[in-house]
Amino acid sequence: MGHRAHLRPLFASVSMLALLAAPAATAQDDTPGLFTRLGRVVLGFGAERVAIDTPQAVTVLDQADIDDTQPTTVAELFDFVPGTQAIGSDRVGGLSFNIRGVGELSASDESKIIVTVDGATKFYEQYRMGSFFADPELYKRVEVLRGPASATLYGSGALGGVINFETKDPGDFIAADATNALRLKYSYDSNGQGNLGSVIYATRPSDRVEMLGALTYRTAENYEDGDGREIEGSEFDAASALVKGTYHFGDGLSQSLTASYSLWDSEADDTAYSQTGSLSAFGTIDRDIRDQTVSLRWQNPAPGNPWIDLDAVLSYSNTEVEQYNASAPIPSPLFEDSDYAYRTTSLKVENTARMSGPAWENYLTFGMQVSHQEREAQATSGNILFHPEGTDDKIGLFAQSELILGERLTLIPGIRADFVSLDPDSSIPDTRSVDETAISPKLAVMYDVNDAISVFGSVARTERVATLDELFSTGPGEAASLSLDPETAKSAELGFAWSREGVLAPSDAMQLKTTAFYSDVQDLIARDNTVGTPYYRNVDEAELWGVEVEAAYESERAFARLAYSDVRGEDKATGETLSSVPAQSLALSLGGRVPAHGLDYGWRGQLVDSIAYGTQSFDSYTLHEVFVDWTPEGGALEGMNVRASVENLFDETYQNSLSGDYGRGRTYKLTLSKAIDW
Repeated sequence: MGHRAHLRPLFASVSMLALLAAPAATAQDDTPGLFTRLGRVVLGFGAERVAIDTPQAVTVLDQADIDDTQPTTVAELFDFVPGTQAIGSDRVGGLSFNIRGVGELSASDESKIIVTVDGATKFYEQYRMGSFFADPELYKRVEVLRGPASATLYGSGALGGVINFETKDPGDFIAADATNALRLKYSYDSNGQGNLGSVIYATRPSDRVEMLGALTYRTAENYEDGDGREIEGSEFDAASALVKGTYHFGDGLSQSLTASYSLWDSEADDTAYSQTGSLSAFGTIDRDIRDQTVSLRWQNPAPGNPWIDLDAVLSYSNTEVEQYNASAPIPSPLFEDSDYAYRTTSLKVENTARMSGPAWENYLTFGMQVSHQEREAQATSGNILFHPEGTDDKIGLFAQSELILGERLTLIPGIRADFVSLDPDSSIPDTRSVDETAISPKLAVMYDVNDAISVFGSVARTERVATLDELFSTGPGEAASLSLDPETAKSAELGFAWSREGVLAPSDAMQLKTTAFYSDVQDLIARDNTVGTPYYRNVDEAELWGVEVEAAYESERAFARLAYSDVRGEDKATGETLSSVPAQSLALSLGGRVPAHGLDYGWRGQLVDSIAYGTQSFDSYTLHEVFVDWTPEGGALEGMNVRASVENLFDETYQNSLSGDYGRGRTYKLTLSKAIDW
């Protein structure tokens, strides 16, 4: 029996407790209490809103969430984000993302989820490789906007949604009465003998200037699954760096100019060629991966001027992979000494204007985004025709209005137009430039029934233009796919949110947000292995639907979190389950606090149901984790932090359905950090 029989009663019980605690229609007082994850401000939605008041499924992870996870890879950050998970493998070179069943490594799905770092768009695609390379230690904040409604501000093609990463800031470390700060950090991971060393220095020489420099080095051997089997090719060593500075100027120092540079660099000898899942036939290879992101951001909120709230980001992203000395006996350009790269230059300018009347208020966000992307793929024998080189140029124009009528009704219409030009390298035979226009409209509505309960819904349509890989790939007997139509997704969401303070104690808080969604995807682009046909083709429609629940409770001495996701999807022609659909899952966290001693402790659990794709099936599994976090207050240990956890407590052997490998067995983690300022 799968976990479905266990998940539903448990989820129903937790939901019932939350609903029983809700008042029929009780107004909240104005006393600020504790706030949960759903009470965090969403920065990537246009006008700033807290997550629970956004008519879209949004999750915000902050620095505390990242630190609590003690992550070895970025993949571990998403265990408590409903409808979102990393896919591929737990290798650092095999990581990609899946949101609501959108995202599959074998289908060039990287363009269906938009990923940014400090406003810079990240993109990478290579056979048997992941699409995102970074160390979680670089980041202070992650926003996940689920569903295609986020395409308005970020780009047509965001069928799954958007993931925004924000790097650490100098102000995160410097106390208000200090000028300098230093933080040293060490982490140990028993499964694979992983070690992390990190040093961060931040300074604020004046009210106008603050700067930060960070260096991190992480190393690990192959990890083992619950049966003690070593996962070959999961070993790695990687160095990362971050340099960031902000200059404040203007009236009241309200304007800011922020420059950031982040680097992740890994060199692996005799590592597994296939990073997305174990495949011994492909052998080993020496591989160097370097990912660089440069961002220059100007923000001008113009206090006192309702027509200007400007945010402009000029960015450059360069992801390079060099590989050589392959051991695979298969004759193919895949195993020759080769260089791959994606280089993207982008400028995004948006402004939010505020207008108001006696019974209404409107925030109009509008702007443009221009990008130029170059793809490189060169082997010893020349161009790799199934990894075609070329350029991708986009111009995007967008507008979104957030109209608040009275105190309860919010309407958010939006539209985006992207003009796309894709040009193949001149060496690719029988190809030509392809120009497309993608239009993405949406309408979202939110209504506050009372001070505790709100309902919301949205409809959206977005188009995804084919990528360079899909249009221009060729092979023996297979021509380029120049006549591909854009994929189109028509989607709808419906949900409700509930929030209350003073549930079990005067100063506690509980919040709950549930979202049901449906998406009809037409003209899916899929690989065609038939000789004599184009490399890719448009296939029949697919449907995706499901429900997500996010809930949290916070008090001075206790906390609880819940993330539930049930995603379904099928090929409308065959009725078969889509292989990109994740298994039903429930993540729970329960813990306590001893404020007088700076102590947090608790348990986390992940319950994942069984799932089948045609003849392939994956068993259900349950993972348990216990943790403790100690931050001494005062005395000689002030500024210290000690975190310890035991993950996969009972050494479960399991494989996630969207992973190419078995997961980690029992793992002991320890993190020590020391911060000082002066």
